[in-house]
Amino acid sequence: MNIAEFDYHLPPELIAQEPLADRAASRMLVIDRARGVWEDRLFRDLPSFLRSGDCLVMNNTRVFPSRLLGHRQGHTGKVEVFLTRPLSADRRRWDCLVRPGRKVLSGTVIEFGDQLRGVIQSHGDHGHRTIELEWCGDLDEVLDRIGHTPLPPYIHRPDDPADRERYQTVFAKERGSVAAPTAGLHFTPEVLQSCRNAGARTAEVTLHVGLGTFEPLHTDIVEEAKLHSEFYAVTTEAAQAVNEADRVLAVGTTSVRTLETVGRADGFLHAGAGDTDIYIYPGFEFRVVDAMLTNFHLPQSSLMLLVSAFAGKDLILAAYRHAVEQRYRFFSYGDCMLIL
Repeated sequence: MNIAEFDYHLPPELIAQEPLADRAASRMLVIDRARGVWEDRLFRDLPSFLRSGDCLVMNNTRVFPSRLLGHRQGHTGKVEVFLTRPLSADRRRWDCLVRPGRKVLSGTVIEFGDQLRGVIQSHGDHGHRTIELEWCGDLDEVLDRIGHTPLPPYIHRPDDPADRERYQTVFAKERGSVAAPTAGLHFTPEVLQSCRNAGARTAEVTLHVGLGTFEPLHTDIVEEAKLHSEFYAVTTEAAQAVNEADRVLAVGTTSVRTLETVGRADGFLHAGAGDTDIYIYPGFEFRVVDAMLTNFHLPQSSLMLLVSAFAGKDLILAAYRHAVEQRYRFFSYGDCMLIL
């Protein structure tokens, strides 16, 4: 397959630049896979599609302020460092992206104020670098103080203080992501309670979202692409809830990837943690997930492939054309899709 088969036209003005004031006010395109039809609803209608025996699985990862603004030692020009994931247990060595990268060579010292600095150690593929950090005090406190919310590159504005809260789900707990699991951004405590009142159980898994969620596939041939690995964890309680469910509804593609990673062998979840680079594209056999809540995804992306694998390429592309015609809001701060 060629990745161009998973393209669609998106007017730039439909890319949401700001979140809605009310999380649950987002629109929700509901797709019935069996009948090949869809209907326009609101996210707050989600509980009406749930029933006793359902399990709603959410990713409880928490975004940390991973965008750092500094300067090369002895220079005044700004340098932006985007931390993507730690490479050592003590969190001194990190994979990162640097901009502008042309002048930042191995051995370059970058200063981020008086409590944090980094030394570029090596260069990797596709612009990635390794940086070794040195700091005073607690690293998380330093990053919280000087770091910026890592808004996606298609949001063309600086982050602001409101993004610290709004670019997190209401169930975010485990710090470690550089991007939000955006399908979860629509939930409020009230909607969650309504889902439980409808008879659904809820379970939480963890997958720390990496930079790969924004990166394009580096090949035109779908079958040849590879994804970056990401850390996941599943508790005994979550595994039990999923295994006892009649229907598993994954909130977001990160929950899908976690569930299908852990359940590959026999369709059952087992508690554990590790790294996954699972790559889901048409032809993939889903073993755990029965339904999915997801946002709208970039054309020709790995996530577009994932939802096409779940619902069928033709149905997904037709639904996306409808969403464009109806002026849905796209991507991280945009509307969502419920695939049943």
